[in-house]
Amino acid sequence: MATKAAKAPKATSTPDGTPWEVKDRIYTLKSGATTVSATIRSRAIYWYDEEAGYERELKYTENQRTPFVDEFKGPARLAHIVFRDGSLFVPKEKTVLQQLLSIYHPDLGKVYVEQDPVKEAESELELMDIEYEASSIAFDMEIDKAEAILRVEQGSSVSNLTSKELKRDIRLFARKNPKLFLSLANDENVELRNTGIKATEAGIIKLSADNRSFTWGSNDRQLMQVPFDENPYSALAAWFKTDEGVTVLKQIEKRLKA
Repeated sequence: MATKAAKAPKATSTPDGTPWEVKDRIYTLKSGATTVSATIRSRAIYWYDEEAGYERELKYTENQRTPFVDEFKGPARLAHIVFRDGSLFVPKEKTVLQQLLSIYHPDLGKVYVEQDPVKEAESELELMDIEYEASSIAFDMEIDKAEAILRVEQGSSVSNLTSKELKRDIRLFARKNPKLFLSLANDENVELRNTGIKATEAGIIKLSADNRSFTWGSNDRQLMQVPFDENPYSALAAWFKTDEGVTVLKQIEKRLKA
């Protein structure tokens, strides 16, 4: 006895039962390409139906009321899915094509995306809030903290910057990459790493050639071993928080100020 074909979700809902919103939809190529035309697969598409327990074949046709091949009635006229100038407008009446593109097509999120004005507005607003927060923090940031953050991006060259240059560069950095800036600004170890780097540059401490240990610069007495596969200055910053490390840190800070 032949197995009865599984039923696709009705046009009024998605596979998880979420109501399907009837509206015009626009899809754009993810690469941002604006070629005259680009075609994506309209056949040989498979979607795993969890309820049925197997993969089901899908095709886009001009005369069927479903994209699922096992639900076709009569001959099917295959149609193409073509993006023109990088986008594809699908009116609300073409529910079959919309659901194929919005739910089942494996290229969704990889080759193309569906535009969502509400989500885009939310993302833009979130980014604006992040940019505002980053700029506000950078504007009031102390020089030592600014130097510590910029050292992550610019390396030892920040040692040659004046205070005005540091203020300028930290504000530019916050404007250019606000998310990374906020991440570094909230990193409690960033200033400790900066202290370790400055101490090494000043010869107060030394980092071995294999990046595995720190020693005093004056007598080569070992301070700490760097754990395997860790950034030496990140490990040093963490060590500065230990009882032994705090004592060493205080000595280093005094020598840096001398």
